[in-house]
Amino acid sequence: MARKASSKLPKRKGEYTFRGKTVEELKSLSIEEFSELLPARERRTIKKGFTEGRKQVIQNLKDGKDNVRTHYRDLIIYPDMVGKNIEVYNGKTFVAVEIQPEMIGHRFGEFAPTRPKVNHGSAGVGATRSSKFVPLK
Repeated sequence: MARKASSKLPKRKGEYTFRGKTVEELKSLSIEEFSELLPARERRTIKKGFTEGRKQVIQNLKDGKDNVRTHYRDLIIYPDMVGKNIEVYNGKTFVAVEIQPEMIGHRFGEFAPTRPKVNHGSAGVGATRSSKFVPLK
């Protein structure tokens, strides 16, 4: 029995749409036209303009460079970036992120967590009132 290769893409019915537009339609829009589809905070960020560093990251992604590294966690994901691999700094290391259509309109930092997941162990002796009566070996 042959195994089907697992895909990291989420399972969805049909083609992904963002505010009623497909990814191809979004790619044909200019950044200003695309910003009209975004929420107010992201739209305001785009209208204020980009710093030279942010422009450089966007240009590197448009040029098709692989594994672009960035510290700009607040950079908004555009339709042109879909399918690219980037590495986002989380304060300690660079986390590899493959941009998928569902990430459009979000920010890089949302996909590179800065804090690890906490796995609490069992309580130790003396941690609770009831453990006072547990015999020690």
